[in-house]
Amino acid sequence: MKALSILHSESSRGWGGQEVRTLKEMIALRALGHHIELVCPRDAVLGERSRSEGFTVHHARIRSGADVRSMLQIRSILAHGQFDILNTHSGHDSLVAGMAGRLARTPLIVRTRHLALPITSLATYNLFPHRVVAVSRYVRDYLVSAGVKEGRVEMIYDGIVKPEPLALSSLRDELGVGPEATIAGIVAILRGKKGHDELIAAVGPLMIERPHLHVVIVGNGAEFGRLQTMIAELGLAHRIHMLGFRQDVYNVLRGCDLFVLPTHQEALGQAFIEAMAIGLPVIGTRVDGVPELIEDGVNGLLVPPKDVEALRSAIARLVDDAPLRARFGAAGLVKTDGHFTVENMASETVEFYRRGLEARRTLAGRWRRAAT
Repeated sequence: MKALSILHSESSRGWGGQEVRTLKEMIALRALGHHIELVCPRDAVLGERSRSEGFTVHHARIRSGADVRSMLQIRSILAHGQFDILNTHSGHDSLVAGMAGRLARTPLIVRTRHLALPITSLATYNLFPHRVVAVSRYVRDYLVSAGVKEGRVEMIYDGIVKPEPLALSSLRDELGVGPEATIAGIVAILRGKKGHDELIAAVGPLMIERPHLHVVIVGNGAEFGRLQTMIAELGLAHRIHMLGFRQDVYNVLRGCDLFVLPTHQEALGQAFIEAMAIGLPVIGTRVDGVPELIEDGVNGLLVPPKDVEALRSAIARLVDDAPLRARFGAAGLVKTDGHFTVENMASETVEFYRRGLEARRTLAGRWRRAAT
């Protein structure tokens, strides 16, 4: 079957779950033999990391929906590269690149919706793209309820890179703690909606009663300095460890006993999947797409968002009950075994693209017949 030529566009300059998924998808599709390129602002982290992975990266400002200069640039890229598919990812590039794709007559234009936020423009779902990908059932159902045509939207879950076979973690040596320590981990970009403040408030009192409890915080972001200062002022820097950005996430997680992410908003939650895939019990919040991953009382615990008392109770329950942790962790392994992989995500995406292209060819044939 013919390999596909795909141009991804992204106007975001930051690095979070959306950009992580996009890069993983690009790598996985390339591994299947398809040709992948990216267009993004020059200072976009996704562009830097895509280039380091060997992808061709084009640069355009994509500053707003009215950025005609970027639209003309992207139209030229699409026409010159004769791409089969344009896949957009954020609001601005879905307008700018989407219009460019229409002008270039790109056969299939797709928008991926990564976020659990209210949409601001139906045009970026109903006017410019031919099809829409939602990263969870929650996001798909929300888009349809907001006015996106149901036949356009398909759900394709996030996929993770399958963890290597069980290996010894270096985390406890790094922290200087022994096997008696119970370690709760969180992996997330450091911004307010991820719930770091509630986590710190929840574990503070627990650490007085449980001297073996430690927390590791993995991630970078605008809140790093503030959170570091807060932890120091509480006198907990020796118990709450800020590790910054880590490329060895699985090594860190394997050194933990449980995973907790008290997010306020989450389309799905790749970090939950990564934790479950190595057998960790998980604590999350009952928001958006998170309940699609965490079955309360089966593979983890769900608490209301921003509820410090409920979060503290859930953490204490898992810290104090090793058999419960083991049971939840085993259930998480079962849930993720063979599911939520980059391979599944890539194969489902290719099937989605091919169905979309075939539907476009069929529609074009009908138009030609009608015209004659």
